[in-house]
Formats: sequence, C-alpha cells, structure tokens
Amino acid sequence: MNNAWFTLTPAGVLRAFGHSKMDDVAQGLQVLLTQDRTLDAPTWSKKGGFSETVIEDYEKQGWVQRLQRPLQGPDAKLDDFLQHVIASLSSERRVVLASDGGFCLGRSGFEQEDADVMSAAAADFGEFAVRQARRGWHGASSYISFHADPEFLLPSYSFVPFWVDDAGYWLIIAGEPLLNSPALVELLWGIKEAGTRFAISG
Repeated sequence: MNNAWFTLTPAGVLRAFGHSKMDDVAQGLQVLLTQDRTLDAPTWSKKGGFSETVIEDYEKQGWVQRLQRPLQGPDAKLDDFLQHVIASLSSERRVVLASDGGFCLGRSGFEQEDADVMSAAAADFGEFAVRQARRGWHGASSYISFHADPEFLLPSYSFVPFWVDDAGYWLIIAGEPLLNSPALVELLWGIKEAGTRFAISG
C-alpha cells in the first residue's frame, strides 16, 4: 500500500454515516474524512487504531477507493457550495438537506416554504423510526421512498438519514436518487469539516 491514499466511496459513506450509533467499522471509515486531505494507509491505520490488513478488507467491501495521489477536501465554506453539491444527488436536481430537528439547512430546486415542509416531515419520520425501534422493529430506521405510481418503478421522493458527530441529518431527494456519486462523499466531507457549525443539539 506504499504511495497509496484512500477515500471513501459513496457506499462507504453510507456504511460510515448511515446509523446513529457507530460501530468499529463506521468509526474506522469516518477517520478518512477528519482531515483536509485524503490519508495514506499508515496514517489512516494509526489514527484509526487498526492494522493495514483491515484496510484491505474495507477495499474488498467497496467502502474505500485507492488513489495514486492525495486528494484535497472541500475548501469552500459549506453554505457556499451546499446547494450545488446536493443538486447532483437527484435526477431532477431537487434536494433538501434537513436536520433531524426539522430545520432546512440547504435546498436546491425547491422554494423555501416547500423545503421547510419536507424538513418537518423528515423529523416526523425520524421520530416514527425511533418509536418503532423501541417496539422492536428496526425496519423503519433506514431509507424511505414514496411513489406516485402503483408500479413502484421510480420514487417521487426519497428520504435518506445520516449522522455526523452525533448530529442527525436527512437528504430529501426528488425523483431518482443518485447516491452512487462522488457528490455524496463531498457533502459528508464538507459537513464533517464544518464541525459543529450545522450541528443541532437534541
């Protein structure tokens, strides 16, 4: 792994940030987005507290991508590039980023009033998932899609939860969700770098 740097793939981002409680794998993957540039294998394994053989397993799972040169993280202020990066996650370029408290943090392609309504809906779904988990059913704790046609081919809206530094967020995506995109990595990296600026305390 000499002279190789690593970044998360979109699948790796969802594995690392897709649950409110981090396991060891998620914690190890999140280390990659704690610096302003990608990490090489020795630095990553040292910061993560695991051996380099673990990195090979992450790579086989498709959670990380090997790079030939280091990659700089987002250097713009989060609110400056937010609407542009989230737009890439929708086939219709209509996306809302909301806190789990129901506040709109960013939007693309939506009027503010509609974005606020959907942000509040996302908070309601989050509370619903928590209630169901307490009853023993965790099936409501992942992704949510709504369809306007009975064939269920393409969703009209999709709700994607994720957590950064104990703060919960929702992506509300209109049309086909394009989550297998480098924009997802850039978004999470930007939020991670911003630290507590967008964190909404529970």
